[in-house]
Amino acid sequence: MHTTVELFIPHATTDDLFRQVATLDRYPAWMRLVHRVEPLEPDEGRPAWRVELRARVGPFARSKQLRMVRTEHEPGRHVRFERIPDDDKDHAEWVLSATVTPGEGGASVWTELTYTGGLWGSGGVLQRVLDDEIRRGKDALAGLVSAEPTR
Repeated sequence: MHTTVELFIPHATTDDLFRQVATLDRYPAWMRLVHRVEPLEPDEGRPAWRVELRARVGPFARSKQLRMVRTEHEPGRHVRFERIPDDDKDHAEWVLSATVTPGEGGASVWTELTYTGGLWGSGGVLQRVLDDEIRRGKDALAGLVSAEPTR
């Protein structure tokens, strides 16, 4: 699965918006799919986190724990996180990138998610879960950014 989404946040600055997407420990405040984030020891000097994803699909709940590492970081502009396991097992790829750009009257964040596994099965179930969570997350993200003063 590969999905790209643009979220435009009115009245946001690129700095305030980037602050929310640059480290995974901020995601649970605005993205319900990211249930819990725990910082880990750096991976070759790069920040790392244990991330628990949790979603409801009808009466069923699914969760997944990932070790994610920030592999790219261009302050104020772009960030990329990749699943880098700390075991010898074969794991599905998870890659999340976010690019922040200024816009008229606010700022946008372009997010791109790539997932090569079958956690939620076939038939677009994961896509529907993501679409729903992105809609909810946009409002929460806008609230966080508008409440946080520019530094």
